[in-house]
Amino acid sequence: MKYRNKTVVASVTGLTLEGMDIMFISFAMSLIVADFHINLTTGGLISSITNIGMLVGGMIFGVLADRFGRVKVFTYTIFLFAIGTALTGFASSIEQVYVFRFIAGLGAGGEYGIGMALVAEAWPKNKQGRASSYVSVGAQFGVIIAAVLSAVLIPLFGWRGLFFVGLLPVIFAYFVRRNLKESPAWVAAQKQQPSIQQKGKLIQLINSPKVALTTIGLAMMATVQIAGYNGLMIWLPTMLQQSQGLSVSSSAIWTISTAAGMIAGMLTFGRFIDRFGLKVSYGMFLLASAAAVFLYAYATGSAGVLVGGAIVGFFSNGMFAGYGALISRFYRVDIRSTATNTIFNFGRAVGGLSPILVGYILQHASMSLAMGYLAALYCISFVVMMSLKVEKSSSMEQGDSEAVSEAV
Repeated sequence: MKYRNKTVVASVTGLTLEGMDIMFISFAMSLIVADFHINLTTGGLISSITNIGMLVGGMIFGVLADRFGRVKVFTYTIFLFAIGTALTGFASSIEQVYVFRFIAGLGAGGEYGIGMALVAEAWPKNKQGRASSYVSVGAQFGVIIAAVLSAVLIPLFGWRGLFFVGLLPVIFAYFVRRNLKESPAWVAAQKQQPSIQQKGKLIQLINSPKVALTTIGLAMMATVQIAGYNGLMIWLPTMLQQSQGLSVSSSAIWTISTAAGMIAGMLTFGRFIDRFGLKVSYGMFLLASAAAVFLYAYATGSAGVLVGGAIVGFFSNGMFAGYGALISRFYRVDIRSTATNTIFNFGRAVGGLSPILVGYILQHASMSLAMGYLAALYCISFVVMMSLKVEKSSSMEQGDSEAVSEAV
C-alpha cells in the first residue's frame, strides 16, 4: 500500500506542475503579446508549439520509459520540463519563447504517460480507476495554484516571475521521485522479455490490424476529450458574455463552478470504472456529455448558467480521469508507457486545434451550432468506445497482478 500511495503522490505532483505551467501561459499571454509587440495569432502559436512538443516528448520518453524504466526516465522529463519553464522567463524574443515552450512541452508530454503507467502498474485492476482519477485531479490543482500565483506575482515581478517560480516545485518533484522504486510490473517484464530492442517501439502500436484499429480508436477518443475541454473552457466564457450578458467577473465565477464540477466528475468517474467497468462508464458519461453540452446552449439565468456549467464539467471532463486506466488496459507492460504518451499527446496536439473551429462557428453561425458540434464529437467517441474490445492476454493480466502483489 505504501508503494501504491507513493506512485499516486508523485504522479499527482507531476500533473499539478504540468497544469500550473500551461495556465501560466494563459495568464501571461496578454503581457507576452504586448512585451514582444506581436499579434494574437502569433501569440496563439505558443500553445500550439507547446502541444507539438508534448506529442514529440510523449513519443520519445514513452519509448525510453518502456526500455530503461519508468522512474529513471521520469526524472529526465522533470529536469527538461524545469529547464524549459525557467528559460521561458529569460526569453528576449518571441522566437525564443517558442523554443523554450517546445522544450517544456517535451518534458510535460513525457511525464504524463510515465506517471499514469506507474499508477496503473502499482494498483490492482479493480482500483485502477480511482487511482487514475486521483492523479487526473492534479491538473485542476495546477490551475488553481497558477491562478493564485499569477494574481500575486504578476503585479510584483511581471510575467517572467511566474516562470522563475515555476522552477522550484519542479525541483521538489524530483526529490519526491528519488525515493520511488521502479515499477515491479516493469521489472518483472524485463525478466520475462530480456531483449531491450523489442521494448517500447512505436511500430508495436500498429503491428497488426486489430492493434492498429485499437490505437486509432483510442487516439480519436483522446482527441475528442481534449477538443471538448478546450472548446468549452476557452470559448464558453465569451459565449456566455454574449448570450447572457455576463460580465467578465461573472464568467470567472462560471469558470470556478465548472472546474468544481470537473473535479467532482473525475473522482466519481474513477469509482464508476472500478464498479461498472470501462465500457459502461465511458458509455454513460459520453452520452451524458453530449446531452449536457447540447442543452447548455439553451440555459438561461444565473442559476441555470452556474448549475449547467457544473453539470457540463462533471460529465465532459470527468472522463479525463479514466484515460490512464483505459489506455493501460489495452497494452502490455513493455509498450504501455509508449502507448499512453503517444495516444494521449496525439489527442492534445490535434484536439488543441478545436478552439479554432469553435471560434469560426461562433463568428459565422451561432452558439447552438457550436455546442451541437461539441455534442456530436462526444457521440462519435461513444461509437468508438462501444467498438473497442479489451485484449485480455494472459501475459499482461498475470504479469501485472503478480507484480502488484509483490509491491503491496
